[in-house]
Amino acid sequence: MSLLTDLINLNLSESGTEKIIAEYIWIGGSGMDIRSKARTLPGPVSDPSKLPKWNYDGSSTGQAPGEDSEVILYPQAIFRDPFRRGKNILVICDAYTPAGEPIPTNKRHNAAKIFSHPDVTSEEPWYGIEQEYTLLQKDINWPLGWPIGGFPGPQGPYYCGTGADKAYGRDIVDAHYKACIYAGINISGINGEVMPGQWEFQVGPSVGISAGDEVWAARYILERITEIAGVVVSFDPKPIQGDWNGAGAHTNYSTKSMRNDGGYEVIKKAIEKLKLKHKEHIAAYGEGNERRLTGKHETADIHTFSWGVANRGASVRVGRDTEKNGKGYFEDRRPASNMDPYVVTSMIAETTILLKP
Repeated sequence: MSLLTDLINLNLSESGTEKIIAEYIWIGGSGMDIRSKARTLPGPVSDPSKLPKWNYDGSSTGQAPGEDSEVILYPQAIFRDPFRRGKNILVICDAYTPAGEPIPTNKRHNAAKIFSHPDVTSEEPWYGIEQEYTLLQKDINWPLGWPIGGFPGPQGPYYCGTGADKAYGRDIVDAHYKACIYAGINISGINGEVMPGQWEFQVGPSVGISAGDEVWAARYILERITEIAGVVVSFDPKPIQGDWNGAGAHTNYSTKSMRNDGGYEVIKKAIEKLKLKHKEHIAAYGEGNERRLTGKHETADIHTFSWGVANRGASVRVGRDTEKNGKGYFEDRRPASNMDPYVVTSMIAETTILLKP
């Protein structure tokens, strides 16, 4: 085993080669399955536009028919590879037909169009995404640390808790945290969540399309680390029914106008626009979200839009500091943990910036 570990950790540069390994990453047919494969490149690359396009068998990922299965990967963002290290890279890609049309599951393409709109670009939209997830025991799909077939004590001591009877899987969480920093992802923190076995990491503040790229890269790294640990990561918004918190992806958001003096009025107008588009946003905010947004466990009811200052039972929460300073940001608490960050971030920008009152 030690020899295997030594080989995995080989530093390619010690052999005198300039060659690097690039892991191309894309989103599969379900919208949540992360796929990847690796290729050798002749030397280091730091600009995605300098990377070659590649292809894959879309019939094996639910994204193309067998008789016309080729899907083309377009490199879009580069991160350092925390697994192979050295000058090796992770490459976030989106997917197109051979004719250059984005395939239906390519949500990045439309998001990039929204973020490149001059009105959106001038507002410099910032995002901070709170990605919650649940760690599960591999063969039984039951939360890590829970007795098999049974339940732990009720919620209360687990949120930001410490100790072997309160925090389950911290080694995975901390490994992920450091790997994301190494990769160049703008990860800003982690914490244990209300339900035992549930954790959260935060990405941001990130500008525009980079928020989606960074969340998907962080999800990929988490999937790889849990693979190594023999644990399953779940992004289900309500993995355990009953009196247990669900898992969300609260999305913090601001524009330049909101961050400047007088921004609180801009925030209130933006929230009114979100209210008008509540149904459309809910429809795009993740599968199974109706099991989470019940009006209980720090959520608002899925059918009703509400907002408030410091209110974690509202659809949209405004922080006390924002109200006090008259400028800042707000938090959309509706997105589920399995949301597509490209969809959510671009939709918030489109509704709050491009939708005319």
